[in-house]
Amino acid sequence: MTDQMDAGLVAGEIAEHPDALSKPYAGGELGRGRRRKEDAKLVTGQTNWTDNITLPGLLHMAVLRSPMAHARIVSVDVSAALEMPGVIAAYSGADLAEEQGALPCAWPVTADMVHPDHPPLAVDEVRYVGDGVAVVVARDRYTAADALEAVAVEYEQLPPVVDMEAAIAEGASLVHGDKGTNVCFRWPFASGDSYADTVAAAGDDAVVVKRRFRQQRLLPTAMEPRGVVVAPIAAADEYTVYSATQIPHILRVMLALVTGIGEHKIRVIAPDVGGGFGSKLNVYAEEVLALVVAKRLGRPIKWTESRSENYQATIHGRDQIQDIEIAATKDGTLLGLKVELLADMGAYLQLVTPGIPILGAFMFPAIYKMKAYDFHCTGVFTTKTPTDAYRGAGRPEATYAIERIMDELAVELGRDPLDLRKQNWIAHEEFPYDMVAGLTYDSGNYEAATEKAEQMFDLAGLRAEQKRRRDSKDPVQLGIGISTFTEMCGLAPSRVLGSLSYGAGGWEAAQIRMLPTGKVEVTSGATPHGQGHHTAWSQIVADALGVPFDDVEIITGDTDSSPKGMDTYGSRSLVVGGVAIHKATAKVLEKAKRIAAHLLEAAEDDIEFARGTFSVKGSPEAKKTIQEVALATFAAHNLPDGMEPSLDSDYVYDPENFSYPHGTHLCAVEIDTETGFTKIRRYVSVDDVGKVVNPVIVQGQVHGGIAQGIGQALYEDAVYDAEGNLTTGSLVDYLVPAAPDLPHFETGRTETPATSNPLGVKGVGEAGTIASTPAVMNAVHDALRPYGIRDIEMPATPERVWRALHGSSAGRDPSGTVGLLGASGPDTAGNAAGGAA
Repeated sequence: MTDQMDAGLVAGEIAEHPDALSKPYAGGELGRGRRRKEDAKLVTGQTNWTDNITLPGLLHMAVLRSPMAHARIVSVDVSAALEMPGVIAAYSGADLAEEQGALPCAWPVTADMVHPDHPPLAVDEVRYVGDGVAVVVARDRYTAADALEAVAVEYEQLPPVVDMEAAIAEGASLVHGDKGTNVCFRWPFASGDSYADTVAAAGDDAVVVKRRFRQQRLLPTAMEPRGVVVAPIAAADEYTVYSATQIPHILRVMLALVTGIGEHKIRVIAPDVGGGFGSKLNVYAEEVLALVVAKRLGRPIKWTESRSENYQATIHGRDQIQDIEIAATKDGTLLGLKVELLADMGAYLQLVTPGIPILGAFMFPAIYKMKAYDFHCTGVFTTKTPTDAYRGAGRPEATYAIERIMDELAVELGRDPLDLRKQNWIAHEEFPYDMVAGLTYDSGNYEAATEKAEQMFDLAGLRAEQKRRRDSKDPVQLGIGISTFTEMCGLAPSRVLGSLSYGAGGWEAAQIRMLPTGKVEVTSGATPHGQGHHTAWSQIVADALGVPFDDVEIITGDTDSSPKGMDTYGSRSLVVGGVAIHKATAKVLEKAKRIAAHLLEAAEDDIEFARGTFSVKGSPEAKKTIQEVALATFAAHNLPDGMEPSLDSDYVYDPENFSYPHGTHLCAVEIDTETGFTKIRRYVSVDDVGKVVNPVIVQGQVHGGIAQGIGQALYEDAVYDAEGNLTTGSLVDYLVPAAPDLPHFETGRTETPATSNPLGVKGVGEAGTIASTPAVMNAVHDALRPYGIRDIEMPATPERVWRALHGSSAGRDPSGTVGLLGASGPDTAGNAAGGAA
């Protein structure tokens, strides 16, 4: 997060509710800005990270990784490592070949998708720098790390495959020689009218704009690197796996399938997890290896990732080449969109690697009405670290492309970019709306969010200042960027996921346990890693059951105590997991109402419930609190005939639709044309995430998301050289923005409740990331467009901007013109409207 959350959101709201059974609950929880329950132990150092876990007899595992991007393994000799004091065991891939299996990919996007085996330790070939070739197990982590240097590996170097376009060219070297191709899949999707026919039918009235955008490769950089501890009970062939994971339930299933150990013999615990951003939504080699080695040795095994390992061996994000074509009539009415993607899979397919660009396929049309849509994606193997889900997972890539091309279309038409968006977006009275890509958007109000953002931003005033700077040839130019976005989130509807060949459903499970004293335990299959689940879910339960907020305990992240779940990703925790909890509370109240009616000697239809108390219509003095009902249920002395003595209830919720948050983000940047430095002068976001459970948490999610989106726009870039080496393999070279690099964020909200769930909520965890990158880059291009610069690849670093301004080939316009910074300054003709030429 970039700056402290507005203390005004919670001022006067932090108060303890009465705890006594006799006192009624006296406040609503939904929409209340509570501080997070989770924070006390975080700020006092009482967390339990995976690396904190110590067990009797614990051994430490280290992984030897390939220094080559592509090579045949001639031999691996671990004998010298085994002779070192403190070393217990050492294994090559060949040693574990029969036990380690192959890492799973759960998303075969086409029937003919090329899916190479992915051994946790390479046996015959290494295919990226960081591919594991051996493990050493020792009494402490330092001995294990030192012993790696004693492992002798002989490689026969093979040609690296780094460039996607070169990889699919005729005669290219192959990443997987036995597959005969570097193409993983080709996924075509056409919806609506024929794009070609639609453009042809418009004739001379058609305006077509084509651009190529590059989504650079990103490194997720969660604060806590990955780690795993496996504790075996050898006599029973049982294993407890502690992992810094987002997906303990999925991990349990996959570990069983990969290793052949019975699922019922594996318990997975996700303790405190220090962020993930999608990078911990996976089944990794080290988790399998730790389990296999623990089974072999009958001893607990720990592995903790270093930051350099994190950058080599944890999945990367994005990495697409986007060829985008948009067509409109001369009056600005959109006709259709054509998208051609190249998506870098890396060397192997991780859990959902091929599905990430497919998720984006449904979001390229964004909020805009059009007749035709044509999409085609080619997945490509390269000798680089595999890609997979990174915050937004396909949606940021799609939003970037459509929001950038809308600005380019505005320039072509001589239109104000915001007015062009307003002309083409779905009006609020048109919801629910069937989009050209096949989705049905249930609700939205783009007009309200944009109007509020314009007011907060002072758009007219900034446009006037921009014109003055251009007219005066100011060396510091002002650019204004717009992003009006939506996203599909709450990744859930199982039938939809099934239609896309995804290997699992999207439901979520919850259980409510009413304790005899009236306290409440809630188990959920959604697993937190920094989002504030325990706080928001406590509010949902407290509001529904009328119990004090502090009387609700949330239990997550353990497949024993929370046995059912589909875990956390895709902004699904609230809109799927939270709704499951809400529906479980309704079942609790249904049972409690029957018992209350029996205790009050009244008809069930005459019982009313409000703020934690059951009362009889017309006789308000006849009442029972829910805590009293819970105690009476536990005692079971006086229950209705045939009723079990329990209020406990569970619910498995599978939504019928995604949720569709939206918003308008406006960004003003100042670019020093003498140095190329970009400073964000002002950033305003107005997001509509439906009904809000806790505005403090929402604001924190938006702040963090915007920061990551700005990181992609201006700072972050995972760079490989021609030999396949990651040259940005540490935080020295890979630039992640810190608080001093970021502006103050001015955030606002509008509220259009979702109609697809009873809480009216929508997702928020990815919204800031999805919206902010195009807002910033549109502002950069708006500032530079008078100099003849049409496209700068991300990140827009000072060097890249300076080279573009000073005519370097690195900044050459795709049309062949070069943006030259001369004494006369920018060409202001026709640009007073903020980018319209």
